[in-house]
Amino acid sequence: MRAFVFPGQGAQTIGMGQALAEAYPAARAVFDEVDEALGEDLSGLIWGGDIEELTLTANAQPALMATSIAAMRALEAEGVSVGAASFVAGHSLGEYSALAAAEAISLADTARLLRARGKAMQDAVPVGVGAMAAVLGLDLGAVKEVAAQAAQGEVCEAANDNDPAQVVVSGHKAAVERAVDIAKEKGAKRALLLPVSAPFHCSLMQPAADAMAQALANVAIADPKVPVVANVLAEAVTDGAQIKDLLAQQITGAVRWRESVMYMAGQGVTEVYEIGAGKALSGMVKRIDRGLTSAAVGTPENVVAVAATVSK
Repeated sequence: MRAFVFPGQGAQTIGMGQALAEAYPAARAVFDEVDEALGEDLSGLIWGGDIEELTLTANAQPALMATSIAAMRALEAEGVSVGAASFVAGHSLGEYSALAAAEAISLADTARLLRARGKAMQDAVPVGVGAMAAVLGLDLGAVKEVAAQAAQGEVCEAANDNDPAQVVVSGHKAAVERAVDIAKEKGAKRALLLPVSAPFHCSLMQPAADAMAQALANVAIADPKVPVVANVLAEAVTDGAQIKDLLAQQITGAVRWRESVMYMAGQGVTEVYEIGAGKALSGMVKRIDRGLTSAAVGTPENVVAVAATVSK
């Protein structure tokens, strides 16, 4: 059994997806449709713009989704449909890519939702008020204790449980800085602030969650063609109405990636393909379960190689 997984913020690079668009008309059509849905030349920014502008949350989110769906369309052109996977999943914004790949949300609606999501997340907390930090070498339980100790009346929460040795905390800047120091005292290999513009996946994001609940209310979400492993549950969901609720909860909820991968492995998945930009999830998958094979699918060469190994 196999799973298709879709990357989140941080994987963006200038030029991502361009080779796919040049090699596959279906991939190029994805970028064209996203540009049209947003009413702007996002593909121009992705392929020839400034990395700082691309990294802005409101740009990075639809851009990464477009790149993932372009890779999926390239796979389809080689005979590999989303139905070749038993599960799809995505890291934070990647869950929207997974839902678009599984045809639960139209591509145009997904682009518009991610633009709204990125803006809402950026606007929820003034720049400089919040922060996020990665803690390496401590497990989720230990990091939760660190966060509780660091809070001191402010918000500091475990936000991303990425793999057995990498947990991200999120909250008020001073509290997160305290968490970095406490984590080091408790034996973390490393603890460092992340270059993000807002404290994602913590309770400070409640205004963004409210905004997304409103945005999602106006969008049709069908039952996905392949079960989607939801970030906030770390288990599969197949009901479009439930998915809509979970996407709103996801803004403040933790990304339970380690548990999501363990869930898929427990269901019999042995192969995981990372569809889109970068290789971050592939690395996490290997650290979560050494028995899983993982491969990145972000270039025409990757697409051809995977199509040759995946039964059509």
